[in-house]
Amino acid sequence: MAQILALTDANWQEKVGNQPALLLLTTGEGLRGDFATAFRKAAAENQRVIFAQIDPSANPILVEKFGVLDKPVLVGWLGSEEVVRRVRPWGTDVVLTIELLEKKYQEMLPAAPQTAAALATNGKGKTIMDSKPFVVTDMTFQAEVVDFSQDTPVLVDFWAEWCGPCKMVAPIMEKLAAEFAGQVRIAKVDTDSNPGLSQAFRIMSIPTIMAFKQGQLVFNQAGAFPEPAFRDLVQQLIALKIPAQNEPADQPNN
Repeated sequence: MAQILALTDANWQEKVGNQPALLLLTTGEGLRGDFATAFRKAAAENQRVIFAQIDPSANPILVEKFGVLDKPVLVGWLGSEEVVRRVRPWGTDVVLTIELLEKKYQEMLPAAPQTAAALATNGKGKTIMDSKPFVVTDMTFQAEVVDFSQDTPVLVDFWAEWCGPCKMVAPIMEKLAAEFAGQVRIAKVDTDSNPGLSQAFRIMSIPTIMAFKQGQLVFNQAGAFPEPAFRDLVQQLIALKIPAQNEPADQPNN
């Protein structure tokens, strides 16, 4: 069952990432009963979309961004774009918003790897996207990690906001993303927001670090490693040769 996230000015962009999201900005006052029921039901049944509630009284930045006044506002959000906006929404708005978000996302999805590869460089052969860790979700993982790793290896950090060791790993990932930009991409998956991936990979402990190359999972280990160990892992991932199917593959040292 998907959860309805409580988002704030500080964490909403990191939590939502590039995944389609229904953002409900309300204190609870003036919310239609049919909408509240439909919103909860859709959140329980749909793991492809993020469902989140934002308290306008505690998040002035989002209030200004979405132009919230004194009535509940439902925003359909994808990437950096407001796709749908409904003031004091009805229950039927939930279904319509989900359909529009999923349609728009599917239209964008095939171009994702090509777009990432075609970004302008910074003059040193390193793309802007590659120079920082990027957010991956249940919906984008196949395209942005598995498929993309056919050309460029991808290191994935499975983390959660409440995880202390994850906070130790985060600055190391930032540093390595800049240092090895153009050679390795570093992705981050919030396990709380993406239960599908957590279940698929049977993640029992975080942080968990995975590495993909040529569409294959070549490294999978839980734990917060020291920076030299992470750097060594990245270097091994770059150098790793994936043999033909009838030959044994090398593996980065665990």
